[in-house]
Amino acid sequence: MVSSRATAMTDRIRFILDGQVREPAGVDPTQTVLQYLRGVENRCGTKEGCAEGDCGACTVVLGELHRGEVRYRAVNACILFVPALDGKALFTVESLCRGGEALHPVQEAMVDCHASQCGFCTPGFVMSLVALYESEPAPSRARLDEVLAGNLCRCTGYRPIVAAAREAYAGGGGPRLAAQQARLAELLRSIRRSDTLALEHGGRRWFAPVTADALAELLLRHPAARLVAGATDVGVWVTKQHVEIETAISVASIPELAEIRETPTHLEIGAAATYTDAWAPLAARWPDLGELLRRLGSQQIRNVGTLGGNVANGSPVGDAIPPLLALDATLVLRRGPERRELPAGGFFLGYRRTALRPGEFLETIRVPQPSPRRLFRAYKVSKRFDQDISAVCGAFSVELDGGRVAEVRLAYGGVAEIPWRARGCEAALRGRPWTEAAVDAALPALDAELKPISDLRASAAYRRAVARNLLRKFQLETAGRGVPLRLAAVGVEA
Repeated sequence: MVSSRATAMTDRIRFILDGQVREPAGVDPTQTVLQYLRGVENRCGTKEGCAEGDCGACTVVLGELHRGEVRYRAVNACILFVPALDGKALFTVESLCRGGEALHPVQEAMVDCHASQCGFCTPGFVMSLVALYESEPAPSRARLDEVLAGNLCRCTGYRPIVAAAREAYAGGGGPRLAAQQARLAELLRSIRRSDTLALEHGGRRWFAPVTADALAELLLRHPAARLVAGATDVGVWVTKQHVEIETAISVASIPELAEIRETPTHLEIGAAATYTDAWAPLAARWPDLGELLRRLGSQQIRNVGTLGGNVANGSPVGDAIPPLLALDATLVLRRGPERRELPAGGFFLGYRRTALRPGEFLETIRVPQPSPRRLFRAYKVSKRFDQDISAVCGAFSVELDGGRVAEVRLAYGGVAEIPWRARGCEAALRGRPWTEAAVDAALPALDAELKPISDLRASAAYRRAVARNLLRKFQLETAGRGVPLRLAAVGVEA
């Protein structure tokens, strides 16, 4: 049962900075960590370049307990709200070398390899590489490129930065932050909350429940509250559009909503599971979906952004949605103690309008396990390879029976006001041989139902052509005549 017990309000949070517990008062729920660091802590190494999580100049590292150990991840301070620090450890570039300590191995290597010119972006690069250095022992060149894709530099051309990353590892100094892990873990346990954080300041409120039951209760009491996880979208609303969020409820502190469970029939992904955590199980089952998620945003964004948030905000350009439609995923929605399950395709009602009722939230995404009969592909077409919104995102699955189409699902995102399935084209393909001729015959049905938009990313005519050609590409690949296109990051070594 969901109780109606009120939660005591506070204006304080608790987090760790440089090994010391901080408990600032008067915390504005929508102040960004970047604003706090520069305006309150006087830590100006963290820079503002874009204020939307693209350039990486604001990158900091968060440490948090995960299965009894401290896990380090890089995040964008420019769109992370200060209350999200509660219960975590924060590291800035100033944290790496204090009181006469030696430079961190990454910093030493950046100096030795002349990897900084104007220096504006350098602290962000350092922190991205520090998070990697403290977490992964021997990253490949491809992994280095992936981590650095969220940091932009106009001076160095990246070669000396990559060289610095390699030299840091070659130096053999070993992790610096992890060497203090036992004490940090003890501090993190000492500030871990067992009940809801209820923050209020200046007429704005931030709630961070620690159980799904508490979340359900809060949403019944505050049905108009803005639900956030990593706030990678909402953060931009605040920094760029100056939207005022009166009440926000964070799901990021609810362990059960971050769980990823496997059943004989489904992979069940909690709505608060980050892209970083969901990537491996999804990529292992559907490699194309893994590649799509890898390109969804920077490492910093994927470390806090969630698959559930990508779905629940109802955006037509959410890259995770077309694959979920093509794979016949379902969504478990909860309101109070009651749950209902509906197909992912029935969730989107209009531009940023969903089937969520007042006080209801997305709890779990259920994706059917792969079938030997189901062939699946996902494609993203965008102006930039990394960190760009799709002009067209297509995800398709087909089940063949003796060379004929037994079942087919064709899903598109980025072309209309909602992500949608081309049901008319699907009907035209069912029962037909899986051939180019069959696809050609079905394309008029796709043209009839496709109502693409024109915007700054692409014209309607371009989107129509791409949608048609992606379906052709899917047929060629799954019929055994095409070679799957696997684009690697620029500069990946053979």
